[in-house]
Amino acid sequence: MNKTLINSIKKSFIDKFKGDPIMVFSPGRINIIGEHTDYNDGFVFPAAVNKGIVAAIGKSNSNSSIVFAADKEEILEFTLNQIKPLAQGSWQNYVLGVVSEIQNRSKIISNFNIVFGGDIPGGAGMSSSAALENSVAFGLNELFNLGLSKQDMILISQKAEHNYVGVKCGIMDQYASMFGIKNNALLLDCRTVKSKPFEIDFKDSELILINTNVKHSLSDSAYNDRRSVCESIASMLNIKALRDATEYDLETIKDQVTPENYQKALYIIQENLRTIKASKSIENGDLKTLGELMYSSHNGLQNQYKVSCDELDFLVEQAKINGHVLGARMMGGGFGGCTINLVAKNESENFKAKAAKAYKAKFNNDCSIYDVKLSDGTHIIK
Repeated sequence: MNKTLINSIKKSFIDKFKGDPIMVFSPGRINIIGEHTDYNDGFVFPAAVNKGIVAAIGKSNSNSSIVFAADKEEILEFTLNQIKPLAQGSWQNYVLGVVSEIQNRSKIISNFNIVFGGDIPGGAGMSSSAALENSVAFGLNELFNLGLSKQDMILISQKAEHNYVGVKCGIMDQYASMFGIKNNALLLDCRTVKSKPFEIDFKDSELILINTNVKHSLSDSAYNDRRSVCESIASMLNIKALRDATEYDLETIKDQVTPENYQKALYIIQENLRTIKASKSIENGDLKTLGELMYSSHNGLQNQYKVSCDELDFLVEQAKINGHVLGARMMGGGFGGCTINLVAKNESENFKAKAAKAYKAKFNNDCSIYDVKLSDGTHIIK
């Protein structure tokens, strides 16, 4: 956890609002494999990381609540009885959504102040939004003794995103951020919302994230569009979600759907199986198979689900031509953000330098590279 960030957020709160705040850390997440399967009731394999959102929160005696986004130097002020989404809101709607969803559960809160900041790169597919939602839900629960469980809080965060931001996300991001376990990835069943932790030992390899530093504007609309394709095909098959379909089932309606939509559904069915296989390969210490599954996942995201982009594909190709990278794929909703790479430790500096140089030459844009450690989920900073 970033001590400098914690100290600066706490100082900012004390300078602005006086008083001693409750301090909350809520992590971002990576996802080893299992992309776009969460809203299909499927399996995902995420882990919380040591980059996240730090929030300082305290009660207020004034007639309004104030939230200060330290990184952006932006202020949101609102009254608790008149909450609605802001037309031009970005981070503001995540916060307002959480407050509104808490009130929808008939929980009583009074005015409060929050200062927050983070070291998750925005738009990197590491769920800075879920980390922000969880930090607000967790902090308010603590501040006002609301008696919410962690399970309640992630559903509040998810509904905030659905109803205030307009992204019909699955539960993976909120879950991984809230329930993360240090040095573990979680095989999460998104139907039962229960997970099994797998202790991660990558031996002589490590995870490296490479951020394309691009975010193509398609992402939100394309996300909702793919969700509706999956739901309509599930309904044609008379099942609750594509998690329940086999490739054979899908074949029976092949002539009733477009080739594009057939491929999208096929990708989900295959990715679900890859995710379960990946958890077994980690259990068996078989990193070669894990790497192959990651490459295969990217191929599906690129060519079947069509949520990748030139920058992501280029970085995955750079990984493939390097004999020391076991696996790589795009991570997150798509159209930008990061690739996740499983790289031999003794070659990682070399790989980073080569990938960065090639990317700059191809796109005349710098990529950013991060090492991450797997961390505990949302918690009070003592």
